[in-house]
Amino acid sequence: MNVYWLEQTEADVPKENDWLSVGEAVRLNAMLFAKRRADWRLGRWTAKRALSVILDLPALPQVFKRIEIRAAASGAPEVFFDSQPAAVTISLSHRAGIAACAVAISSLKMGCDLEMIEPRSDAFVADYFTLEEQELVAHASATERDRLLALLWSGKESALKALREGLRLDTRSVIVIPCGLSFDPNRWSQLRVRYTGGRRAGGRDTGDRSTGDHYLGDQIFHGWWQHADNIVRTVVAAPPPHSPVRLRIPDYDLDADSRCA
Repeated sequence: MNVYWLEQTEADVPKENDWLSVGEAVRLNAMLFAKRRADWRLGRWTAKRALSVILDLPALPQVFKRIEIRAAASGAPEVFFDSQPAAVTISLSHRAGIAACAVAISSLKMGCDLEMIEPRSDAFVADYFTLEEQELVAHASATERDRLLALLWSGKESALKALREGLRLDTRSVIVIPCGLSFDPNRWSQLRVRYTGGRRAGGRDTGDRSTGDHYLGDQIFHGWWQHADNIVRTVVAAPPPHSPVRLRIPDYDLDADSRCA
């Protein structure tokens, strides 16, 4: 199964909002904080850029308006084209002025994440990581520790998105198993993530196991990770995906509307 990957920065996003759908424009106008607005626009822009390539659509403002990224009840992004559900799965992440969009042309469980490599305390490790992960971190060299923690945390975030639960679940219910730690910026390396089932953050169960009410059950995800430019990227899915394919995107035609007037 192919997964396609695209990253964009705030500098890539047009100043105008004529590429947003009517519903998206309404939602944007309701946002009060500038950073939230900027992050949201960047995520939507990145998704539409990726989808225009995957769906073979012209990179035109009036076409982008027909693509709408809506939030499901879980918060996960869902794609609509001309108000109809599109047969694609996407996941979004943004960090430090960069957004990533992972796209698959099928219905599956998938999540992606970007994480900056930065110092994290021992208390953070003890609170949010499993004993297996803590042991892996304890054996890492001082130079590898921050990169490894970013990888483990990013893998957890991706899996929690794939489960459509996010940080409502206890991060210790997710065990990230890197397949090698070369940190080669020129290649994606494999990753395995195991969800051990059913725990909300704070220890509350997701549901009654006897009835299956909201109980997610043990699950395995496979995926990929990459480290470059002080950022760790991860994507996980079920069924297992091939190594992500970086998208090449055409220029966006900002003057299309004026020429068609």
